[in-house]
Amino acid sequence: MKIDDSIFAVKLYEMEEQYGKLQCRIRICEQGGSDKIHSELKKAEEEYKENTMLLEEKARSSRSLAVQRLIRAQLDYRQKTADLMKDDIIKDMHSEDNSLEEDKTEADLLYAEFAMDFATLAMQQALISALAALDRQEIGDSTEKDKEETECRKS
Repeated sequence: MKIDDSIFAVKLYEMEEQYGKLQCRIRICEQGGSDKIHSELKKAEEEYKENTMLLEEKARSSRSLAVQRLIRAQLDYRQKTADLMKDDIIKDMHSEDNSLEEDKTEADLLYAEFAMDFATLAMQQALISALAALDRQEIGDSTEKDKEETECRKS
């Protein structure tokens, strides 16, 4: 089976697209000025808000309890990290030698690193989940073929 025909083709494309945006935007912003950084930040925040609204709508409209629970876990994670970044992480980062602005910057850098680590972990989890699903599908297909062969021999 070619990757373009796989059951995960659309998701792989979406992941590739998001990774491309991440790389491109970070590289451009590291070389650009504060106006470019601010502009890209606003675009990314708008995309994030739109994605959150789409997830919320999907959770409301889905008839599948499994889909609703998985989406709720994603939304809960987003809310929990946002709440932590508002106050807790900045307070935890505080040093008497730093100003509040320096604490905020350090907290932002720490969270960016954590978010990238989390994305890497999510990729590992996605790989394991996809391989487990494919393995279970293959086992199911093999079991079905074995049953059919046994039935044919009996006939």
